Amino acid sequence: MPEPPAAAPAGGPAPERDVLLATKLHVPGPRPGFVARPRLAGVLGEGLVLVCAPAGFGKTALLADWLRSGSRPVAWLSLDVGDNDPVRFWRHVIAALDRARPGIGERVAPLLGPPTSSFEGLVTALINELAALPGENEIVLVLDDYHLVDAPQVHASLAFLLEHLPPGLHLVLASRSDPPLPLARLRARGQLAELRTDDLRFTTEEAAALLRESAGPDVPDTAVAALVARTEGWAAGLQLAALSLRGRSDIAGFVAAFSGSHRYILDYLTGEVLDGQPEQVREFLLETSVLERLSGGLCDAVTGRDDGQAMLEHVEQAGLFLMPLDEVRGWWRYHRLFADLLRARVQQQRPGRVAALHRAAAAWYQERGLADDAVGHVLAAGDTAWAARLIEQHFDATLYLRSEGATAQRWLAALPAELVQTRPRLLLAQVLLAATLGRAEAMEPPLDAAERALAGAAPLVDEPFEPSVGKAASMLGNIPALIAVHHSFLAQLRGDAEDTAAFASQALAELGGGEPLLSSIAHGLLAAADWLRGRLADAEQGFVSSIAGWQAGQPISWGVYQLGQVQRGQGRLDAAAETYQKTLDMAAESGPPPAPPAGPAYVGLAEVAYQRNELDSAAAQVTEGIALCRQFLYPAPLGTGLVTLAWIQQAQGDPDGALQAMAEAGRAALGPGVTDLINPVPAQRARLLLAQGDVAEAVRWTTERGLGPGDEPGYPREREYLVLARVLLAQGLPAQALALLERMLAAAAAQSRTGSVIEIGALRALALAACGDQDAAVDALARALALGSPQGYVRVFADEGAPMAALLARLAAAQRDQRDQRDQRAAAGGIHASYLAALLRACGEADAVPPRRRAAAAPPGMAEPLTGRELEVLRLLAAGSSNQRIARELFVALDTVKKHVTHVLGKLGAANRTEAAARARQLGLIP
Repeated sequence: MPEPPAAAPAGGPAPERDVLLATKLHVPGPRPGFVARPRLAGVLGEGLVLVCAPAGFGKTALLADWLRSGSRPVAWLSLDVGDNDPVRFWRHVIAALDRARPGIGERVAPLLGPPTSSFEGLVTALINELAALPGENEIVLVLDDYHLVDAPQVHASLAFLLEHLPPGLHLVLASRSDPPLPLARLRARGQLAELRTDDLRFTTEEAAALLRESAGPDVPDTAVAALVARTEGWAAGLQLAALSLRGRSDIAGFVAAFSGSHRYILDYLTGEVLDGQPEQVREFLLETSVLERLSGGLCDAVTGRDDGQAMLEHVEQAGLFLMPLDEVRGWWRYHRLFADLLRARVQQQRPGRVAALHRAAAAWYQERGLADDAVGHVLAAGDTAWAARLIEQHFDATLYLRSEGATAQRWLAALPAELVQTRPRLLLAQVLLAATLGRAEAMEPPLDAAERALAGAAPLVDEPFEPSVGKAASMLGNIPALIAVHHSFLAQLRGDAEDTAAFASQALAELGGGEPLLSSIAHGLLAAADWLRGRLADAEQGFVSSIAGWQAGQPISWGVYQLGQVQRGQGRLDAAAETYQKTLDMAAESGPPPAPPAGPAYVGLAEVAYQRNELDSAAAQVTEGIALCRQFLYPAPLGTGLVTLAWIQQAQGDPDGALQAMAEAGRAALGPGVTDLINPVPAQRARLLLAQGDVAEAVRWTTERGLGPGDEPGYPREREYLVLARVLLAQGLPAQALALLERMLAAAAAQSRTGSVIEIGALRALALAACGDQDAAVDALARALALGSPQGYVRVFADEGAPMAALLARLAAAQRDQRDQRDQRAAAGGIHASYLAALLRACGEADAVPPRRRAAAAPPGMAEPLTGRELEVLRLLAAGSSNQRIARELFVALDTVKKHVTHVLGKLGAANRTEAAARARQLGLIP
């Protein structure tokens, strides 16, 4: 479904959200009684540093002290469970890096988007940015509490960063357990430094410094040794012991009073510490322990007191495991281990009070529009109905404005299934999440359930609904209309024009005034219905009207791409290119770099450039488009972009690369059952296999699809049947292919679908030639060329290979025989000689063996040819581009560029770039 626009600021005042983010980026300062441990600093070397130990061993304090003593720029990120949303995780990482090196965020953050197939495009851009930093500006990135992350996409994208770790980055992870990253491989390469539990245990000397700093200089050596032995050098136990020792005269008796496990020691010492505090401090500690972060105002809301700020400052000064999260002492957090102990105690002593504390915190966060914190506290309070209302209120902002689909999914998963089944908006939220992933099969069950819930949920439908983005920009505002919109969208995916139109009309009938978002989507679906019917002029008008209905500067990116497809269907490449370019111009108004919604427009421009055989331009455009589409809200344009890349690589003589790109397109494409007009990947894969000589696999695909030469194909399945026609030609059944193509040509001509007429006409010419009617074949080809020439169509002919090259040569010969010396035009069809020459050049030598079945010929003087990608790298390095610039231009990792450069130099027998460029010019590889 086309994505809603970026409208209002996401749920709540931006300054409040920014303040809370800043607390995650703050390098913790030293707490009272802190003891430096310089013996461990030398281990914190280059590459990846992993500090791994259970809670309370001083991981955070050690790293913070190490960073304070150094001079390198520091990017610190304290992780929490919310960072399991991969979009949020990388948004926070980028924010941390931007603090250390301002400007990184501006250049990289716009690539953030929903979690689609991978985050490699975003991470690659980040790698290239960091690799460009001078050596002395290396950034130290610390990810603290990494054990709280369990999202596979986060682990996979971080592993990708580690595999291509740039020299401008030093990565440090602090965790209670080993992360699922390639540690063994890094260890074997000498790229991993580790600090483990035994390394972090306090020595007797360190423990003596800690105990005497906190409890006084009179702590005897025997007590120090005994406490080190009893706690096994565990920092948290020693710190609690130091607090408990304050003011005691019988130190030896205290030391003798406890032993056993860490948990036992903690429980004992926590009781000792709490019992030694004044009643109001003890109450404050217990009641505020439900909070992940603490501020004076939030503590006042939870405790019902008015001294929150003063109490926080007192608790910090008393050394009670409270860590400031900013420089101005506005926000704090308890040490996680201490917080767990306080929560266990308050739950044990006052179980009925806990829910009220969480409700008070939730109300404070809700008032400030901080949805994730509010939802978390409401769920902790057990108030699922309140949580449901909050999720409905903030769903639009979370999914569409911040692209945090994983967060929205986490919220929904935390609710009881029986509650979700009674609330249509929550069910429709599930439908929207499935729609953004293009999973049609996952949309239908919750959509059907939403209809059933609507029938029995009159009180819920009538209750006030105030979405955080405003009613005009909310998808969930009008339940009946959204249900109809989803039914229309599913019908479009199936290629059912009649149901697409019927449900879109039903949606419009349900809408009132002030609902431009759903109205525009419904009108767009009506245009899509005309597109499915092959009524391209009506579809174009409908898409233009639908897009114009949006607020200025907020185009429906995928709708604009579909408009371009309609224009290409009409054979109007110039109009399509103009449509895509206008979209990019509009996106550029917000400043560089381009954001993910620009991705489909880049893909569209690449398709036009490819059709015109402008392969270098097409490759550059599609590379940019794919990188952006990886972060786009809807997966279809990524699949289309990868299909285009596959054909570019095929045309450049890289059949293996073409297959790899097409395989990735299959993984990124929409689910099964989606019509070819919306999801071209399956048909294009079969066509590519056929072009590479794999007739058997192409035949198998047409059989699985149930395609037969006697069928009457509609427009939504036209690409599939054109593959069938090619298969029939490859099988030596031209008469069957010709009969099918004749019917398809008549249907396309009747609807003025010139783009279809050109392609069908080209295949019809090949079928006539295969039937032995060469004159009719030449005439048919001339008619197709006459339509294609004004718009620069090339690849639609050239991609048919040797049979088309032979037919073009026959036409060129006929032209030479009939040429009028005055206007250089052929009598047969009026095809300009320069156009024919361009087509013949694009076809290359007439060779019936498909590219994959033969080795690409190397130029004289070279033992092995350069691949298409190596030629791109060659052109850029010959132009003087650095490795970093080449990486940015081609949107690949710096290591990948270095490998390509090495291959280029080796194949050319050159010692350096200058020799490589000179040798390439001698061989005619570059001008």
